[in-house]
Amino acid sequence: MSKIKMGIIGAGGIAQDRHIPAYLQLTDSVALEAVCDVNMETAHTVARKFGINKVFTEYKELLSEVDAVTICTPNKFHAEITIAALKAGVHVFCEKPMALNTEECEAMIEAAEQSSNVLAIGYHYRFMKDSRAAKKAILANEIGDPIVARAQALRRRKVPGWGVFTNKELQGGGSLIDWGCHFLDLSLWLLGNPKPVEVMGKAYNHLSKMPNQVNQWGTFNHETFEVDDHVTAYITFENGASMLFETSWAANIKEDVERVSISGLTGGVDLFPFELNQAKHGMLMNSQANWIPGEENPGLDQVRNFIETCLGKEELVVKPEEALQVSKIIDAIYLSSETGKSIKLA
Repeated sequence: MSKIKMGIIGAGGIAQDRHIPAYLQLTDSVALEAVCDVNMETAHTVARKFGINKVFTEYKELLSEVDAVTICTPNKFHAEITIAALKAGVHVFCEKPMALNTEECEAMIEAAEQSSNVLAIGYHYRFMKDSRAAKKAILANEIGDPIVARAQALRRRKVPGWGVFTNKELQGGGSLIDWGCHFLDLSLWLLGNPKPVEVMGKAYNHLSKMPNQVNQWGTFNHETFEVDDHVTAYITFENGASMLFETSWAANIKEDVERVSISGLTGGVDLFPFELNQAKHGMLMNSQANWIPGEENPGLDQVRNFIETCLGKEELVVKPEEALQVSKIIDAIYLSSETGKSIKLA
C-alpha cells in the first residue's frame, strides 16, 4: 500500500485546524479521500476548502471508500464509530479522550485486537518537543526512578463558548475530559506508564454557574452549565509513585499555567519549558536546552506516526492501552468527587 486513503469523520475545528492541514503535508503517504459530517453544509465547505472529492453525512457510507479514518466528533460517538470502522477493516485515529468511559475504551481495544487494525488516540502533547526532550532525559537515567509528578493545566477565564464543549451528554465532562486529559496522559508517559491504584478527586463548576461571566473564549449560558470547570486530584500508583493534578477552564488565578514536573531519585524535569534539575558535583544544577530537534507542530508528528504505523514502518507512540489508563483515572476522579471517597482501581 503506497498511500493511505484517509477519511475525516467530523469536520469541525480540530479537523480543519490540526488534522487535515497535517495530512496535506504528508501527500507522499496519505490521500485525503473523503469527509463526513452530520451537517451537509459543513462537510461540503470543508471538502471545497481542502480539495476533498467525496462527501458524506453518514459515516458508515464512508468506510468502504477509505483505508483509515480520523474521528473528530463529540466524545459520545468515539466508541461507536471506532468499533464500526475497525470491524470494517479500517485503521482508526481517534481524537482524545478515547471515549466517554472505561467500558467504551475497553470495547474499542477489543475491536482493535479482533481486527488487527491500528487504533491510535490523539494525545498530541507527547509529540511536543519539550515532552520528547523530557522523555529522553528520563530514559537516559538523568533523574533516576521517577517518583512524583505534578501536573497543572489551568486557564483563568477560558471556557470554550463554541461547539458542544459544555454539553455533558455529548462530551462527558468539561475541563478534565477536554484539556486536563492531555496532562494526565503526558505525566503517565513520563512516569513510565505505571498502573494507577487509588484516586482522590474533586470536581467544581461553581464559578461558571455564576451570572455576569467574564470569559475570554466566547459566551455560554451560566444557568445551563453542567460540566466541570475546575478539577483537582491526587493519584497513587502500584510502583509507589504519585501525582498531584489540577486542571481548569475558569480559575481566579493570575495567569494561565501549563506545567508538568517529574521528580526522580537523582534529579527532575520541568516543562513547559523543558529544564533538567540535578544535584551533582556538590552543586544544585538547572540545565536548559538551547535547541531541541523536531517539528514545531506536534500535530504533524502525531499523524505521521499514525500513518507510518498503518504502513507497518513504526510503532505507535500513544497506545490504546495507555489511553485506557487515562480514562480510568478520569472516571475515578469524577466518581471520587461524587461520592466524597477515594477510589481504588483494580
